[in-house]
Amino acid sequence: MFRYDTLIIGSGLAGLSLALKLAENQKVAVITKKTLLDGASAWAQGGIAAVTSPEDSWEDHIHDTHVAGAGLCDPAATRFVVENAKEAIDWLIAQSVPFTRDEDNGYHLTREGGHSHRRILHAADATGKAIQQTIADKAKSHPNIAILEHHIGIDLITTGKLGYQGNRCLGAYVLNTLTEEIITIAARNTVLATGGAGKVYLFTTNPDTATGDGIAMGWRAGCRVSNMEFIQFHPTCLFHPHAKSFLISEAVRGEGGLLKLPDGTRFMQQHDERGELAPRDVVARAIDFEMKTHGLDCVYQDISHQPEEFLKQHFPTIHSRCLELGIDISREAIPVVPAAHYTCGGIQVDLHGRTDIDNLYAVGETSNTGLHGANRLASNSLLECLVYADAAARDILSRPSLAAPDLPLWDESQVTDADEAVVISHNWAELRRFMWDYVGIVRTTKRLQRAQRRIHMLHEEINEYYNHFRVSADLLELRNLVLCADLIVQSALQRHESRGLHYSKDYPDTLPVAVPSIIESPAYFAAGNSGTP
Repeated sequence: MFRYDTLIIGSGLAGLSLALKLAENQKVAVITKKTLLDGASAWAQGGIAAVTSPEDSWEDHIHDTHVAGAGLCDPAATRFVVENAKEAIDWLIAQSVPFTRDEDNGYHLTREGGHSHRRILHAADATGKAIQQTIADKAKSHPNIAILEHHIGIDLITTGKLGYQGNRCLGAYVLNTLTEEIITIAARNTVLATGGAGKVYLFTTNPDTATGDGIAMGWRAGCRVSNMEFIQFHPTCLFHPHAKSFLISEAVRGEGGLLKLPDGTRFMQQHDERGELAPRDVVARAIDFEMKTHGLDCVYQDISHQPEEFLKQHFPTIHSRCLELGIDISREAIPVVPAAHYTCGGIQVDLHGRTDIDNLYAVGETSNTGLHGANRLASNSLLECLVYADAAARDILSRPSLAAPDLPLWDESQVTDADEAVVISHNWAELRRFMWDYVGIVRTTKRLQRAQRRIHMLHEEINEYYNHFRVSADLLELRNLVLCADLIVQSALQRHESRGLHYSKDYPDTLPVAVPSIIESPAYFAAGNSGTP
């Protein structure tokens, strides 16, 4: 058994920035399924939204966020994030993050869909990679941060699960995916920062690590989960057989990229007066509509009217990757399709990142702070990671220290090695296919019910498998994905309207009052909670 002051499960921007802020006063462990650069944070191309220009204002950023969020953004959370954005940017600059500068030697600001001003700070078109590399290097060299790569969380350990009164998090069981050893980590505080659940869909811009682990672990332990029906589909994922999950940044449209049919006809003005600068949910539905109407495999994004030097300067990663695949974006349009991109819902938290379980926090895409509402505004996600990591760090450091208790070790005495691993791969493929077909960009009640029946069947098979055989990373990820799929469908069936990212043919209208969808797990009530406050 290992003991730390704080255990952070996940190593994206939220988890690592939190670790750095705690490490001056605490011993911190960060576990990550692969390496520090394999998560979604490093894949973020666009940038970070913050009010840094005198032409911009907090009120405008707040207004843009609420409009994109279709009225469901939490006002307190939105204001909290926007007003703390500049401090978050200053912290990154102090860490030596190489943001792109403009001709006046200030920081270059770009604009993305849904924003009324240029307010996106970026590092060319690979902002996430630049930030994550900088932060990861600092975390790796910090003497108080232990980084456990190739480790995956199995389940949280709580007083409720051990039969004690109340529900306080005590740590977690963790699988070393290289040695297959299961270790027990006791911690005074535990943080879930594992990212989203994009891999529940057949087509996604997310890395392979995005399997909803933190959301599922928190739910099983007794956390409430909210707004899981709002899955953001990025409108423009590169459509190419050799380009797995490669994203064409929102900033391409912000810099004048036009969406066209194969014959060169523009179509966005027929769907929204803002055209290509409409929010992502509008653009994704428009592309989905055009593809289905015309029987297309993809549509095209054209920025070839911009000079080649401009494209190389602003979009070097996109330019070079497309060129590798035989697409010269300075001379031809880019084939694109929508793909699952961001989980707007997650574990319900307060302004400090606290969950329903004492000493358990959730930050980043794993959480639902209320900022994103029914649709995340572009480039608000990295900002949310930083602001809530700082809030959680302050809360953790302000609390009295509790001794990490002795915990029972993982018991494998009643299980054996798996006999047929094909069950896992088959169920994984089936889940991602029917989630794409039945719980995608446009939904119906009948499709959702079909998906729910299949999810319940998979749930039973996977739980039986989990209870009889030794755990593996593939089994744990599948178990978590099926649970996340169930939460997505439950939430979608609850919402009898179309709002933001959730569009239902059976309920095409938007209700006058926006209400979050909150689901309580059985463990939530078992801990003595009476219902949603």
